[in-house]
Amino acid sequence: MRFLVILLMFLLAGCAQNPSTDSGDAAASGRTGRGLPGTDTYRVGRAILRGQYSVALAEIKEALAIDPAHAPAYNVLALVHAKLREDRQAEESFRKAMDLAPNYSEVRNNFGYFLCQRQRYAEALPFFDAALMNPLYVPGKSLANAGLCALHKGDLALAENYLQRAMAHARNQPTALLGMAELEMRQRNVLAARAHFTRLAEQNEFKPQMLWLGVRIERALGNRESEASYGAQLRRNHPETVETRRLLEGQYDMMGTMP
Repeated sequence: MRFLVILLMFLLAGCAQNPSTDSGDAAASGRTGRGLPGTDTYRVGRAILRGQYSVALAEIKEALAIDPAHAPAYNVLALVHAKLREDRQAEESFRKAMDLAPNYSEVRNNFGYFLCQRQRYAEALPFFDAALMNPLYVPGKSLANAGLCALHKGDLALAENYLQRAMAHARNQPTALLGMAELEMRQRNVLAARAHFTRLAEQNEFKPQMLWLGVRIERALGNRESEASYGAQLRRNHPETVETRRLLEGQYDMMGTMP
């Protein structure tokens, strides 16, 4: 399942701290083991990476025909529907996976992330908390996602609580570093924001959200050359993103989107 995990994370612009198909809490259910039944998991992953969503959907539905109660298959199905912006089908598949495997924490993390991307912040946060209640689940990913979600919601105190906990678990967790840098920018602590950003940059996590953050930090510090460099990378590598539109429109007080 690891190969498909990585592919889906890149597909959803989530890096390794966001949506996942991993089933690390597989013991919670007899049907949350690795791999999709009756199909080639690697082929599904390759189809998704190549944008061949109809192929991936057919493979996933074949797996569900073999085992209609396989929660990870519904989790993957939900992630594909989410990528296609088929939100109703995505939500139905997430909820089906949760019904089939009540202790399957990954799907709760993923559904919370899905809701947060749709700006349904108040609905999203309880799903991260539910994922964290499972003692078998590694908490860093959900803590970081919850922190960034709370930050987008505008609850700075709650965001800081989640993000500090995420960083206590994994000091260089990319989503937590991004969230802490954004939090410091909100609080006008620009040098502290830059310190978090520097650690993030060392991991080569230069996705549009990170580049946009770099633009705003360097602008606030008056470093026009660095600001221009990050801006050029953003325009060149991510021309169709919300962050690039904000750069071109001069909306420097705006955060990036969920990564």
